[in-house]
Formats: sequence, C-alpha cells, structure tokens
Amino acid sequence: MTRSPLTTPPPGAVVPAAHPEGPPPGTALGSHYGRCFGCGTDQPTGLHLKAVTPDGATVEAEFTVGEAHQGSPMLAHGGVLAAAMDEVIGMSVYLFRKPYVTGRLETDYVLPVPVGTTLHLRAWCNGITGRQAYLEAEGRIGAPDGPVAVRAAALFIEVGMGHFAKHGDLSAIATELQDYEVNP
Repeated sequence: MTRSPLTTPPPGAVVPAAHPEGPPPGTALGSHYGRCFGCGTDQPTGLHLKAVTPDGATVEAEFTVGEAHQGSPMLAHGGVLAAAMDEVIGMSVYLFRKPYVTGRLETDYVLPVPVGTTLHLRAWCNGITGRQAYLEAEGRIGAPDGPVAVRAAALFIEVGMGHFAKHGDLSAIATELQDYEVNP
C-alpha cells in the first residue's frame, strides 16, 4: 500500500483491543443511517454493505458492483470503490464505540473490478493516538482470499455527537442513533 505519513500511525500509537461493550465476534453490524450511501437500506443506488466483525476488532463486508456503480462500460467507478473502502473503514471505527469521521482516505487501485463482481472487504485499525485513528482496508475479488483489487489507508478523527447535530439533521440523528447521547 502506498501511503503518506498522514495515514501512517506515529510511534506510540496503540492498536486497540476489542471494546468491552462492543459487539461480540460474529455479530452483524447495523447501518450508520438508513439513507447512508455505503450501508443504508433506504438508499436505492447505494452500496448496501452488510458487515460483520469476526473478532470484535476487524470488520468484513461484501459489496457486489451493480450497473449503477459503473465508471466506464461494465467496470466499477473508482470513486465508488473509494466509497466502499471508506464505508468498511467507517464500520470498523464503530467497534470503538465512539463517533469518528474521515479525515483522509488514500486509495490504491490494483485491478479493474467488473460489474457483477463481489468484492470481499476487510478493515482494521493500525493504531490510535489521541483523537486520531489510523486504519486500513482491502477489497478482494470473488473470495476473502481472492486477488486484491483495491487497498486503502485512512486517518479518522474522533468527534462528539454534537458535530453531527451541528452539521446535519438533528432529528434524523436522534431518531437513528439512539445508542449515543446527542448534544447540539
């Protein structure tokens, strides 16, 4: 993975253990929000990622490239693949039981991904320091051990729920994110 120093954990960053109140291994993770492009069930042209945590510390998901996800004829759009990487990484920070947002996402495109292909996605955390989480993900074609088509490295920043209240729709947030206290 080609990455910048901005997505590389600094010395002293700690790889987090599974959170004691996090989902147990094998648990399916819910969507961030019903209309989320990455995982929402109410988003008609979204990615509809359904994720699980095999061990409480990593996330695995599948994404099948559809007709609506094309960039060139019958090939996935690079931005859609980046969105899939961002989403699976965003699902992995859910395991920390704190809200985070993407600060930086770096994506390497290794192989073209044809429409109809199922990508097997996996994301993990390489370290946390302060409010910064350093994460990676990969997407493999056809099987969890298939050829790597896309890789990503990211910096996510921990924010309070007030961030979403200030910049988003407070009523939707309060309705959908009942696990968190939302203070505007």
